Amino acid sequence: MTAGGLPEPAGFPHCPVCAYVVTGTARLCSDCAGRTLQPLSEPHCPVCSQAVQPGRPCVNRLCALPVAQRGFSRVDAVAVYSGALRDKIHKLKYDGASGWALIFGRLLVGWMNSHPEQMEGVDHVVGNPTHAGRQPIQHIEAIMDAAFTEDVTRAFPLSAPGAHRLVKEAETPRSANKSLDGKRAAATAHAAALTWIGDTGDIKGARVLLVDDIFTSGSQLQHVGLRLRASGAADVRGLVLARVPWSG
Repeated sequence: MTAGGLPEPAGFPHCPVCAYVVTGTARLCSDCAGRTLQPLSEPHCPVCSQAVQPGRPCVNRLCALPVAQRGFSRVDAVAVYSGALRDKIHKLKYDGASGWALIFGRLLVGWMNSHPEQMEGVDHVVGNPTHAGRQPIQHIEAIMDAAFTEDVTRAFPLSAPGAHRLVKEAETPRSANKSLDGKRAAATAHAAALTWIGDTGDIKGARVLLVDDIFTSGSQLQHVGLRLRASGAADVRGLVLARVPWSG
């Protein structure tokens, strides 16, 4: 029990049986999960959050590109893609376990609350969208809807549920388990299928935070970011739930 006589949070990944599974706040859930999630390695690349050797450059080729050729200025991650976090992302993404969208939405809002310096000046927080026919669930949209609900003070420029600013109009090949060249090709097709909904003037000169579940090579965020910048965005940053350790 806590000092106030309330039960302790169950701890990630025991969220479904936690006393706060419905009533918990983003701060409570992110603090609780932070005790068990694997944090980013130190030092890590300031561009893609990949672990780096002290004094040595990041091995991700995107980080060596001139800023004008890179789709994103930086990508932050809540934690490393490992253990329970990896398993629960899979449960949501491939099994349709929708309850995890609520928890992940809280973790994202908790990160935003804890990193005000990274949120300063952000005009739009948008999910990297999935196709409307995706089965068993449009997991990114579910997470973003949950994040909007958890942002009870409307501190961040998240879209209301069902009113996503960036949508995917056609199904494209998936990048999972493909070679690096295959991931690049899939990312190019994915970015080409996206549409900005609403007033296109909203993106002109805007700073956009692009949210996704995992970051591996960065090909998809690279191409989506380039698409947004070509549409007028001044800056695109990334925020992902999990950073996949990558060595090439």
